Amino acid sequence: MKKIILASSSPRRKELLELHKIDFIIDFQTIDEVLDENLALPLRLEKLAYQKALPISSKYPKDIVIGADTMVCLNKQMLGKPKNRQEAFNMLNMLSNRTQTVYSAVAIIDNGKVATFCDDTKVTFKKLTEQEINDYLDTDEWRGKAGAYAIQGIGKCLVAKVEGDIETVIGLPVKIIERYLNFY
Repeated sequence: MKKIILASSSPRRKELLELHKIDFIIDFQTIDEVLDENLALPLRLEKLAYQKALPISSKYPKDIVIGADTMVCLNKQMLGKPKNRQEAFNMLNMLSNRTQTVYSAVAIIDNGKVATFCDDTKVTFKKLTEQEINDYLDTDEWRGKAGAYAIQGIGKCLVAKVEGDIETVIGLPVKIIERYLNFY
């Protein structure tokens, strides 16, 4: 039986796999996350997910390694993880009363074979006041989150509507991974 290895330090991705009762272990290596500007955004993210999975696949060559990356985009502007509170405030203020697209890319390396995909979900924010943004930032939940919020946590109070798979917004479209794993 092949092992499934999640090549990610994200507690949210871990929780999602556990929620779906997938038996896995975690092993990851920190890489420089550099997006290839020559590719369309979904392909950039797929390449980054692959780069996260690749070093782990060499440690587990006969097993299934899953790498992932998530990005929030407003129009054509990418909103990664904010570096500080001011940057987080600016992101949330920009997202207020607007619809963004959240992309989650996955790379699965299985015994040398590579499968990649990218899923997207539309998220519409409520119209936020400066006080609402600051109250949310006071929770510190925004730290380390693309777009400066966590939809599965307190951040859901910022959201008016979700069109698509909420797990894509959280960071791992598990239903698509399950379809891949069910081929066994």
